[in-house]
Amino acid sequence: MPRPFPASIRRSVMYWLAWTAAGLFYITQDFMTRLSRSEWIPWRDLIVGWMAAMYICAAFTPSILWLGRRWGVAEGFRRQHIAIHLGASIVFSLLSTALEVPVLAALGMFPAVTGPASFARGFWRLLPYDLHGGVIRYWAVIGLQALIRSNQEARRREREALELKIRSSQLAEQLTSSQLSALKMQMHPHFLFNTLSAIMVLVRQQNGPKAETMLSRLSDLLRHTLDDGETQEVPLWRELDFLRLYLSIEQVRFEDRLRVRIDAGPEVSTALVPHMALQPIVENAVRHGLGQSEEPVLIHVSASRMNGRLTLTVTDDGPGCPAPAFEEKGIGLTNTQNRLRRLYGADATFSAENRVPQGVQVTMILPYHTGRSEDDERA
Repeated sequence: MPRPFPASIRRSVMYWLAWTAAGLFYITQDFMTRLSRSEWIPWRDLIVGWMAAMYICAAFTPSILWLGRRWGVAEGFRRQHIAIHLGASIVFSLLSTALEVPVLAALGMFPAVTGPASFARGFWRLLPYDLHGGVIRYWAVIGLQALIRSNQEARRREREALELKIRSSQLAEQLTSSQLSALKMQMHPHFLFNTLSAIMVLVRQQNGPKAETMLSRLSDLLRHTLDDGETQEVPLWRELDFLRLYLSIEQVRFEDRLRVRIDAGPEVSTALVPHMALQPIVENAVRHGLGQSEEPVLIHVSASRMNGRLTLTVTDDGPGCPAPAFEEKGIGLTNTQNRLRRLYGADATFSAENRVPQGVQVTMILPYHTGRSEDDERA
């Protein structure tokens, strides 16, 4: 693999090419002027004279660029810097003219320089032609450098703004994830303590078989919870498996008084839903339905998809809830609502209301997604 040229050589070649292009520009301009006047065109003098002046500028270019970096015209004390460059441009023009005299003499385009007197005559002969042009060429280099540096600075600021935006987005995502995890962890002990309290009641009642059954199912429930770890969304089928485990524990407590119906077809089974979103809602139905009535209560869980939305509904036919209960939601319902807001923002809705003639209905409407592309879903 060929080794790349050093940066200094690449820069020197770039300067040479740039000033060659400038020399060709001046040559064609001089040529067109002479042609319009029907003058004789001395090609050798025209080409050599202009190229000699341009290549002297090329030799001075690194020094001019250093001055431009040292005293930038677009930053800091702008007036002082412009004054410095104005003086430097005149000095550059005088130096380049002084160098042209022996160079042109060596190329046979100028009387031989045999001493200080002949050098002075040649210098004062060239100076009227080169003074203004040298100043313009100096400022062309400074202006182009300032333009490039301004463009680089703008790109750097755009990169920094983009990086800042990305970091802010990542921090916001991490914060949201932490908040979701905190809300989720609040829910774990909530239902765990309720279940343990129910088991203690059974122990006090000396109902060992039921207590053992509940402990066994609680163990399965906790194992299920640990398997999902920090996962915020799970497929609906897995969420329903978790819900069935929870309801199997409650059915040990309430036996035939608790009836359950779950309607969720295969067309929605892979939809992603918040983990443990249904459990606190069902727990609330058990507490307000069976806990406040001696009559059997049916808890109906349904899931349906329509227009790119997933609707999850939990209803019961218990005695219903007083109005303040909806206004002052418990930990479970409050955390579920907060998690929906964190996960989906305004794309998710949550509502709870009494049914007629009795019972409660809680509805969650979420964006329908499975974590796969639409082409995969159609396939």
